[in-house]
Amino acid sequence: MKPAILKTQLRQAVGGSSLLRRSFLGALAIGSVALLSSWIAAPGANAVVSNEYKPKLPFGLEESAMVIPPDNPMTLQKVELGRVLFFDRRLSADNTIACASCHLAQKGFTDGQPVSTGIKGQKGGRSAPASFNRVFSSAQFWDGRAATLEEQSIGPFTNPIEHGFVNYDVMIAKMKKIPGYNALFLQAFGEDITIGNVAKAIASFQRTVLSGNSPADKFDQGGEAGAISQAAQRGLLLFRDKARCTKCHSGFNFTDEKFHNLGIGWDDNKVDLGRYMVTKNAEELGAFKTPTLREISRTAPYMHDGRFKNLEEVVNFYNQGGVKNPHQDPLILPLELTNDEKRDLVEFLRTLNGEGWQNAIAPKSFPQ
Repeated sequence: MKPAILKTQLRQAVGGSSLLRRSFLGALAIGSVALLSSWIAAPGANAVVSNEYKPKLPFGLEESAMVIPPDNPMTLQKVELGRVLFFDRRLSADNTIACASCHLAQKGFTDGQPVSTGIKGQKGGRSAPASFNRVFSSAQFWDGRAATLEEQSIGPFTNPIEHGFVNYDVMIAKMKKIPGYNALFLQAFGEDITIGNVAKAIASFQRTVLSGNSPADKFDQGGEAGAISQAAQRGLLLFRDKARCTKCHSGFNFTDEKFHNLGIGWDDNKVDLGRYMVTKNAEELGAFKTPTLREISRTAPYMHDGRFKNLEEVVNFYNQGGVKNPHQDPLILPLELTNDEKRDLVEFLRTLNGEGWQNAIAPKSFPQ
């Protein structure tokens, strides 16, 4: 079928749904003529269009480490649907909160606050974790309570402080009243809106939010001697040796994906039990997941309770060996860094800002 004829039939088939039409025309532009033709020839069938999507990883990231479940292969349709869902404030009980409300691109996909704010101005108990490079992780949230990114993607919707839906059924009923969403879910999944497919779509989009190709990558892996300053180069040596950072912030994503008790909260009687509430393992009392250090200078304040305003405060905390407590991780020890060494270490940390996440932009319009 000729593209011009196909476009005409497509406009007739999807009617007034401009968002769906643009998505289909985009698929046509990248070569899905046969698939679109078969759908239009059988308009009563489920309107599934499946264009495989492979994330383009910035330099410094490792494709072999990506975690993509077999039951949720990435497609262009799911990614773009997930983008819309991620930014749509209507996916909250009072139409005020979207996923993007707590994960702002300019703040390293955090919200820049000690703890996050949900519907009706309610404050949560922890800071918003950075939501980029999640494609390299299985367990999610500070305490790892979500075993997959799909599970994490829908967790906040029924949190009374965050998105505020009483249950998923209420949320899905609200979505089904938006014809454009019904069409997009048919396109991406071939079936009506379900909470499971909401999870798959948002997770697919989140796996495209990346950070790599930082000055540190260019220097350390790319061999560009001038990519970072002399002070940052000294900081890199400290990072790997005296400062002991790689004991937890290891690998290309600067995290061991494990849980550690640093002593946060044990000094002011405000202990959050953290990972223990998930595992009931006494050895994980007060333990929290190691965050990636990529984009770290954009993601202040720091720690799960947002207590440290800047990187200098974080380095001072580690330099003193955290806060001693019965469950503190034995990896956390006093470092005895000099003031000059602390400055050099911070200078290196500032070279971990990269690129890739800039492509995670909001859609120009939402389904109606």
